[in-house]
Amino acid sequence: MSSVTTPARFALGPALRRTLRHPEFRRGALDIGHVALGISAWGLVTGVAMVKSGLSVPMALFMSLLVFAGSAQLTALPLIASGAPIWVVWVAATCVNLRFVIFSAMWRPYFAPYPRWQRAVIGYFTGDVNYVLFMKRFPDPGPHPDALPYFWGGVAINWFGWQASSILGIVLANVIPLEWGLGFAGVLALLGITCSLLQDKATWLAGGTAAAAAIAAYALPLRMNILLAVAAAVAVGLGIEAVERARRQARRDAQDRERA
Repeated sequence: MSSVTTPARFALGPALRRTLRHPEFRRGALDIGHVALGISAWGLVTGVAMVKSGLSVPMALFMSLLVFAGSAQLTALPLIASGAPIWVVWVAATCVNLRFVIFSAMWRPYFAPYPRWQRAVIGYFTGDVNYVLFMKRFPDPGPHPDALPYFWGGVAINWFGWQASSILGIVLANVIPLEWGLGFAGVLALLGITCSLLQDKATWLAGGTAAAAAIAAYALPLRMNILLAVAAAVAVGLGIEAVERARRQARRDAQDRERA
């Protein structure tokens, strides 16, 4: 009996070791490491904001570990502080996080073969920067043996960096004065992360489209302008990718005709 169940029981150990030793795990960690300082700064701002908004330290720690979504947390905090009904808090946070539905749809071709529980874990650790860097590394949809190690490499830096800085902000919130201007520092950190990811024509066009859409739809309730901006940027990115794919196919067809 033990000879049958032991391999299954300890199968996670060898799989984890293989992932940690995979070259793509290191590459994913290095890629997101370039923007880790900005992520940590934003996590610190969010941690301070949770306590300054009236949450107790234990509740703020619980929220940071459970939610793991800075934009949703910052959207919910003013509503919680003002005593808004819980359903309003949930709706607002859900609207802000609807962009992850788009991300999940784009990620599905890569992770669909994995078990549901594993996809659920992947969903929890998903982040905006992880998504952008992942799609840049693997532009062609479909299962890829290096995709999951790369994803976990990015997560290792993104999640631990965010949680460490967020927890630091929570613990030191009553020590850090508001005069330090952490809110503005967090905006600058996000701006730095965004600019570091704009490296080609497609990302510049998608980023410009997102900015224009977010500003144009700023008056929408529950920060729906963020969802609209994400959807517009993804549509532009997919359109550019489709055009580039058609051009590459046309060049290959022309080369094939020349050889014939």
